[in-house]
Amino acid sequence: MSASKRILSGTIASWVQIAVAMAAQILLVPLYLSFWDAATYGLWLAVLSFSSLLSAFDLGFQEYMTYEFLKLGDRFPKKMSRLLSSGMMVAVILGLIQVVVVLLIYWLDILPMIFKDLGSSLKEKAIQAFYVLFIQSVIWLLCNTVGGLLNRVMATFGYYPRMAWWSVLTNTVLLVAPAIAVVFGADLLTAGLVMAGAKVAFDIPVWFDMLRLLKKHHIKVISPSFELGWISFRRSTNLSVTGFLENIRQQGARLIMSPLVGATGIAVFSTIRTGSNVALQGLRTIINPLMPELMTFLHKRDQERTEVAFGTLWLVTIAVIAPCLLVVQTFIPVIYSAWTRGKLSFDPWLFALLSLGVLVFALSQPGIAVVKGNNLLKPQLSISIMSAVIAVLGIIIFVPLFGIKGAGVALLLSEIAASVAFTKVAEKWLVDAGLQWPHQGFRIALSSVALTSLGVIMMIIIPNYEHLILCVSILLLVWNLYRYWLTLPQLAVIKAKAILNGFGNKN
Repeated sequence: MSASKRILSGTIASWVQIAVAMAAQILLVPLYLSFWDAATYGLWLAVLSFSSLLSAFDLGFQEYMTYEFLKLGDRFPKKMSRLLSSGMMVAVILGLIQVVVVLLIYWLDILPMIFKDLGSSLKEKAIQAFYVLFIQSVIWLLCNTVGGLLNRVMATFGYYPRMAWWSVLTNTVLLVAPAIAVVFGADLLTAGLVMAGAKVAFDIPVWFDMLRLLKKHHIKVISPSFELGWISFRRSTNLSVTGFLENIRQQGARLIMSPLVGATGIAVFSTIRTGSNVALQGLRTIINPLMPELMTFLHKRDQERTEVAFGTLWLVTIAVIAPCLLVVQTFIPVIYSAWTRGKLSFDPWLFALLSLGVLVFALSQPGIAVVKGNNLLKPQLSISIMSAVIAVLGIIIFVPLFGIKGAGVALLLSEIAASVAFTKVAEKWLVDAGLQWPHQGFRIALSSVALTSLGVIMMIIIPNYEHLILCVSILLLVWNLYRYWLTLPQLAVIKAKAILNGFGNKN
């Protein structure tokens, strides 16, 4: 397969994965809530979040090893075998540590302390939750430690698209299998067992495929080097800690909130957050293809084309995300009630705060691209620590004061702080590289965020006039979009018109 075909196949697979994740987030909520009560569903989500949080360090190590595999290349099978085998040793140790941590959670009786709102069924459901968490950790040890590294080494030999399509299959099965079990009456533990069984069953052919391909390229499992394994682990800690802290903001928020709002509150928070998650996935489908182009311009120190890339990213924020957020805010309460089968309450403030977080994230994309694309690891770690601390402390402080919407306040403040920090670091890097941050375009994009925020707040405060407020807000955004269009570089205008003309010709 040629390089262009591999890139196309891998890109399509990534888009399919995103589409599957978006569809699952939308379709599975009403299914689960049709057969489980809100507390059980919230407990299920919390256990999955806990499992994701525990595996963050392993994933950071695997991400580091991916770069090491790619740097070594496919011409040195003996060195690759040594690097892979040493990495496997570390991965297995990390997997064993994860199992031990889960056992400590049981021994310290942590789960019943977190979910105090389960009433008379507390003991039974806490035990089920522990078993599911334990099963998840064992399956991770068996399938994802060594298997994760084997999957990542495949990219070195041009098999990234192949592994991406395998991932589409296995991820789809892992989403669907427990849901089908629930339809047939499965409780928490049974759903966890079905999910684990599906993981093992569908990983077996993937393993056979990977081992066959490794044999083809003369890659073998040999005696590991403890020194090489330790060096790899030590160098991966920045990525691991950054990933762990980011996971705290995304998944860990549920766990931190659990003692404060209970399992039912977690279900409410997670379902309301689904809207922002879907928006985030949609944003990534637009942004991800633009990132390689942006990095090319940055490395070439091309100011004009860098501004074109920045301008295109902010154009998505101003012209697409901001108005969509306003429109969705008006009709989401009715849809939410039907979607959750009337079992969960809707909080318009929480939905608005989480949605505005996505808008802020979109605004900060150029800054994030500069920082991450140039491997500025220390700033990344510092920003992750800062934003995680703000999120955790914010949840602890604001949730008791404002209820579940306090978590939205905390996460929005965390996102704003991260956005400011990424922008400042990126601006400094650009200046040092002889480039400039496009201040005028950024200020106009920022004003769209402010206008959208004001519009959403007014719609919640004065619901009787929400349609009038929506119309006025959209008009203001259109005016701001016109202002932004006038600031775009000529290349960006030509590119945008070409895209619009192409779309018009297709229709």
